[in-house]
Amino acid sequence: MSKAIAITGAARGIGLATARAVKARGAAVVIGDIDETAVRAAADELGVTGLVVDVTSRESFAAFLDAAETAAGPLDVLINNAGIMPIGPVTQESEADARRCLDINVHGVMTGTKLALDRMLPRGHGHIVNVASLAGILYTPGLALYNASKAAVVAFTEATRLEVRDRGVHVGAVLPSFTNTELVAGTASPNGMRNCEPEDIAAAVVELIGRPRPQVVVPKKLGAQTRIGALLPDRVRRAVSRRYGLDKIFLEYDPAARKGYDARIRSGS
Repeated sequence: MSKAIAITGAARGIGLATARAVKARGAAVVIGDIDETAVRAAADELGVTGLVVDVTSRESFAAFLDAAETAAGPLDVLINNAGIMPIGPVTQESEADARRCLDINVHGVMTGTKLALDRMLPRGHGHIVNVASLAGILYTPGLALYNASKAAVVAFTEATRLEVRDRGVHVGAVLPSFTNTELVAGTASPNGMRNCEPEDIAAAVVELIGRPRPQVVVPKKLGAQTRIGALLPDRVRRAVSRRYGLDKIFLEYDPAARKGYDARIRSGS
């Protein structure tokens, strides 16, 4: 994989695992994150270029891509991975959380995609991978804000893909299910299901880069199940949700276990 690849939100979790996976396959990798200490440490660990980027700022994102191309050459792939996940009852959702979640999860992806297209379309090649979530197509109590943000990413990615697909640039989305990162701190796993690991999502991203497609769900079996489930009557879907505990997972969680994560995403680091 002799490609120049930039990844946002890559100081930890899925982004870091993806950086490790693509570097192992020979890519020139540049990672970005708003947490300067963490991104420098991750870059040193991997032996790649690490840069600070605030995806909510067009100027910061543009500077990140400029610096990434200086370090690795013209970008072949941008992976928009940065994202946050506030959880809890919709009536307790703060305006500050709502704005920050949409700024990072939605506007950050939109900004990165547009800036990458400005570079890739004139060259006639490139690939943009947006890390969305199964939450973008499967809606869950206690997750309304995150659901909304990731549904927007799914829709934006597909519309953009259709717009540029005949111009040499691939655009696609990866939709992970529950994954063992800080985002699910303090929550239980769905009944009878095993959470994904960041490496599982990284492997799906690698596969998508090698064989571009519009959308990949991880694990794959949930893609078909979710599509079929959307056709079922509401009462059946509610029964399935209760069976897996999805009706309570993001409402009955451990706030103490999420305290560190919640503080970090609200502080902007």
